[in-house]
Amino acid sequence: MKPSNVLLLPGWQDSGPQHWQSLWGERYGYLRVTQHEWMRPLRGDWIARLEEVLLTRDEPAVLVAHSLGCMLAVAWAAHSRNTHRVKAALLVAPGDTERPDLRELLASWSPIPLQALPFPSVMVASRDDPYCEFERARLFAYAWGSQLIDYGPCGHINADSGLASWPEGHVLLQDLMKD
Repeated sequence: MKPSNVLLLPGWQDSGPQHWQSLWGERYGYLRVTQHEWMRPLRGDWIARLEEVLLTRDEPAVLVAHSLGCMLAVAWAAHSRNTHRVKAALLVAPGDTERPDLRELLASWSPIPLQALPFPSVMVASRDDPYCEFERARLFAYAWGSQLIDYGPCGHINADSGLASWPEGHVLLQDLMKD
């Protein structure tokens, strides 16, 4: 699989330079799906952008989503007729956009689709993620048909979690790319 067919889906406000997604993009040449509006994300706009990028791929892509990027992946899969263009997805630290504090800020991201994804997926969730309680992450994984990996207490699994380039996560991605 070409590195350009691994699509990085950052969350709200994008992933900063020390985030593992950014480090993977630099190190491995994976393609970041850039959104037109990172600060006030609209679900429909983000879905349209992902669809646009996927339609330019010459082979099925693997999605690497973090936080709101996870919600993008599942919302896109729930609405697209082109789900065959995705081989698999690594979903990391989903942001629960139905929480009262986030629902107000991200109104277009509710409701969260709770149907099985039409491609294999692995979800990595933390026990102390400030944006998604672990039991909600477990519910999402079950509904989406994702293999759930309990990552213990690791915050939002981002740059603040001290993961650097997160080699363990990259091993998970490589396993998904093999299947």
